[in-house]
Amino acid sequence: MAVVVNPWRMKVIKSANSAKTRHLKWKVEYMHWSPDGVESVVMGINGQFPGPTIRARAGDTINIELTNKLPTEGVVIHWHGIRQIGTPWADGTASISQCAINPGETFVYNFKVDKAGTYFYHGHYGMQRSAGLYGSLIVDVAEGEKEIIHYDGAFNILLTDWWHKASHEQEVDLSSNPMRWIGEPQTLLINGRGQFNCSLAAQYSNSTENPCTLRGGEQYAPQILHVLPNKTYRLRIASSTALASLNLAIGNHKMVVVEADGNYVQPFTVDNIDIYSGESYSVLFTANQDPSKNYWISVNVRGRKPQTPPALALLHYPTTRAGPQEPALPTTPISTLPTSPPPVAPRWDDYDVSKSFTKKLLGLVGPTNPSPPPTSDRRIILLNTQNFIDGYTRWSINNVSLVLPSTPYLGAIKYGLNGSFDQTPPPDRYNYTYDVTAPAANQNSAYGSGVYNLTFGTTVDVVLQNANAIKANVSEIHPWHLHGHDFWVLGYGEGKFDESRDVAKFNLRDPPLKNTAVVYPFGWTALRFVTDNPGVWAFHCHIEPHLHMGMGVIFAEGVDRVGKIPVEAMACGLTGKMLMNSNVRP
Repeated sequence: MAVVVNPWRMKVIKSANSAKTRHLKWKVEYMHWSPDGVESVVMGINGQFPGPTIRARAGDTINIELTNKLPTEGVVIHWHGIRQIGTPWADGTASISQCAINPGETFVYNFKVDKAGTYFYHGHYGMQRSAGLYGSLIVDVAEGEKEIIHYDGAFNILLTDWWHKASHEQEVDLSSNPMRWIGEPQTLLINGRGQFNCSLAAQYSNSTENPCTLRGGEQYAPQILHVLPNKTYRLRIASSTALASLNLAIGNHKMVVVEADGNYVQPFTVDNIDIYSGESYSVLFTANQDPSKNYWISVNVRGRKPQTPPALALLHYPTTRAGPQEPALPTTPISTLPTSPPPVAPRWDDYDVSKSFTKKLLGLVGPTNPSPPPTSDRRIILLNTQNFIDGYTRWSINNVSLVLPSTPYLGAIKYGLNGSFDQTPPPDRYNYTYDVTAPAANQNSAYGSGVYNLTFGTTVDVVLQNANAIKANVSEIHPWHLHGHDFWVLGYGEGKFDESRDVAKFNLRDPPLKNTAVVYPFGWTALRFVTDNPGVWAFHCHIEPHLHMGMGVIFAEGVDRVGKIPVEAMACGLTGKMLMNSNVRP
């Protein structure tokens, strides 16, 4: 496959009037749906699950009038990967950037999408992402600009996982003493579609799975991607899973990775691709296989022992015809199921495969992806551990388990409401005598709501240090997502990070620029970013139960530079009282 990627030959024709404001009116509500053939209550938008796909161009403004139609709970939506430059209150993080939108109330999200790429959105209050509050957000290049990768057509896939147990019950389970783990998801979903009690590929399975008998109009019928022979397609892939790390493959088709988290990467060819919660990729593939057949798109669990069957979609060549004994899907009457088994994923615990893929991600250095600053002004090393607090199971960072205050940090810091959260900052380092390969001698931790105050305009390194969990010989994968920024991924390592040895190994030439990065079991990951975006930003594990159990930190930078905050964003907690008592408008 010929892949043309050359940012230095990009022809840019900019018009001051080309950017548009895209107005949307959304209602968030619960509704009955069958994501996998079992009817459940899902969280939808305007009667859709997943929510509507947002499509815009770089430089456009998105204006969403969001009304909360949930009967008894608040809601916010985070625009994952959008940096919210100049609009930190629109980041959609309850208790951090804004107050939750109460039932019956409307909040207007108004923000600019400044950079082309593959993004998505999801709930960021409680565990509403697990309830189905998510959708795709695709930003094309600005009007008049040329895409630096060339393809004939494009598809968009949003990957999620699904439980039959309601997210509210999951929250109670995780917050119980003793903790009740939520277990593995029942189903993996591709664009909100999966199959639970049947398998599209039952004839190739050694189990007793029932074959699916589908008419084609079901809400859980598989996604079908229609391709023309010898055309090249861009497949945008994003993962909003609550727990599962995934691997995606297209039967008999190689893929070329060209984008990660909204940033171009040096192209490389793969048979399959690992994707962790919070990540997004673009791959190119050419429909160069036998057009008389169809092919599986297969998604499997990675990093956890699979108890969830693969998710399957179909790649459809239009010249196929359903034979007299072949099952046809009426949504595409001429399509047939593939005649070979789905692709086999790497073994779930083969981390060498995962690390090899991750290390192939290199930034395509150019105007949109500069090299990182050569040194940092501050280095924060974050040790993640699993702990107990008064018998409750929690996740902690440097022995502090995050709890969010009732007053949004953004307003509390801007208006000096110091009583709303812990004023003692959490520690930059952990005790280096800690053995990351064994359970801690003292497994107790403490709650905290303190903030890392970062000097504006400086360069900060963050090293994520993984460790043993409560049980011996257990260390989990954690994908970490930073709000308000992209960061350079400078490197990965095994065991304990050693500044005297490992800093010299950092990739300062062509590291990938991302917003989500994984830290592997018993390993470390080093990141670097510049504090150039005034606001208060969450940095957390993107696994929903882990964040719920305290696995995150808060960064604040240049809050004094933040402009006028909409009143509606701060109408709760101490900021709400301040507004009522003094008529001060943010």
